[in-house]
Amino acid sequence: MPLHRRLSAVVGGSKEMSYEMSDFKKTPSEDVKFTPVESNTYSEDERSASVEETRLGFFSRLAGHLNAETKGVEPVLDHEKNDDSIVDAASMWFSANMVIAAYALGGLGPAVFRLNFGQSVLVIIFFNILGLLAIAFFSVFGAEFGLRQMILSRFLLGNVTARIFSLINVIACVGWGVVNTTVSAQLLNMVNPPHNCPLWAGCVIIVGGTVLITFFGYRVIHAYERWSWVPNFVVFLVIIARLKISGNFKNGPWTSGPTTAGSVLSFGSTVFGFAAGYTTYAADYTVYMPRKTNKYKIFFSLVAGLCFPLFFCMITGAAAAAAAVNTSEWMEYFHKNAMGGVTYAILVPNSLHGFGDFCCVILALSTVANNIPNMYSIALSLQALWEPFAKVPRVVWTMCGNAATVGIAIPACYYFEGFMENFMDSIGYYLAIYISISMSEHFIYRKGFGGYRIEDWNRWDRLPIGIAGTAALIVGAFGVALGMCQTYWVGEIGRLIGDHGGDIGFELGASWAFIVYNILRPLEIKYFGR
Repeated sequence: MPLHRRLSAVVGGSKEMSYEMSDFKKTPSEDVKFTPVESNTYSEDERSASVEETRLGFFSRLAGHLNAETKGVEPVLDHEKNDDSIVDAASMWFSANMVIAAYALGGLGPAVFRLNFGQSVLVIIFFNILGLLAIAFFSVFGAEFGLRQMILSRFLLGNVTARIFSLINVIACVGWGVVNTTVSAQLLNMVNPPHNCPLWAGCVIIVGGTVLITFFGYRVIHAYERWSWVPNFVVFLVIIARLKISGNFKNGPWTSGPTTAGSVLSFGSTVFGFAAGYTTYAADYTVYMPRKTNKYKIFFSLVAGLCFPLFFCMITGAAAAAAAVNTSEWMEYFHKNAMGGVTYAILVPNSLHGFGDFCCVILALSTVANNIPNMYSIALSLQALWEPFAKVPRVVWTMCGNAATVGIAIPACYYFEGFMENFMDSIGYYLAIYISISMSEHFIYRKGFGGYRIEDWNRWDRLPIGIAGTAALIVGAFGVALGMCQTYWVGEIGRLIGDHGGDIGFELGASWAFIVYNILRPLEIKYFGR
């Protein structure tokens, strides 16, 4: 039987110059003039564009009155880049990963994949590093170009392929929001019996908190994420203390052989998918950083901001699950409500009682920090998908994304939570394909940051078409299908690994996409010139 898994959840120099607004407008196919200007001077065209940007609909005017962000997918110009905080850039992902979703995923190592605590820790460290580097790397692009990730993807993947990924991104944003929300709603439902919080009310609470933050946009999101990790971190310390006091934690026996190899690969695939999960949003949260910001500082600060919460939360979850494996009462809670049940068992009965309930509530609410990037970037992905969508203000799409999430999450809690988890397992593999194609384009064909003409961001006649990118995506998807090992699908190659199969879907998807892209991309450049 295949093992079940669930996904909960080289930098270079820069040129300090800004661009005339006329460079960003759609013009006929003649050559676009690229004119450096002083960063603090504005042309008549730029003033006209600013006037045009103020002609906003009702929701954008409302957002403006509330001091919320009204800018969409259009490039952020140099005079708008006024966020020079490296701390904010790092704390964004620090808080988004210091959450119950990361903790619950770490617990799958001992509880589902039958690895001991030490083996789980090694997998957590290695595959997290493999996944998080892409987020830190693409965050550098936001400061350099002022482009949102899905607009940047038009250069990295090709125009058509980027729009396909925008659609996948929209589905992923809602899907992960639903999965994360249902998990937290179930944890809220467990506390304070018999006056339990209904599942539907838990969904409304989580999504309502997300709406309050994402409505206001970039600045409020960074302000919230700067500190939201603190109570979550304290609760995780309480869990560690209770694990120590309980005496239930044991490392478990070290094993080897085909079964262990398959489990390591399957658990590793799960960890990679979670760590790399924000890759397709990365540049969205650094676009207001000045172009002159040191790229190495951005990259390594984000690596540090990602590593600590991912390592800490997943390792804590693995320790909790390792203790549950040795405690029949805790395993009963796991079978009823997964890692949320184990957390309740550790903190509440025969433990901290009322204070334990309070800790469970804090952890459940941590999902807001995890859902914020999904619900902010879903608007930008929709605007990047099709030009008419870009005319709809960001705040409208943000509200629609949250409405869709709560509308699906409530029935999912009662009827099809398992389907949502399985569906999101499949969606998660696209990240490896995205990274493989994007890295190829940046390093091999554009040869670094100097190879981009960002004034072409919305020019169909100048952007790469996406023939190579789309072909690589399709072939990579076949590789994923052959390498998967899920309860609902075991690929022909995946079933050959270990006694019960092993998941190498993301490895095959990334490698096959890389090969196909680098065969076809030179031909695309040769015959189409872009």
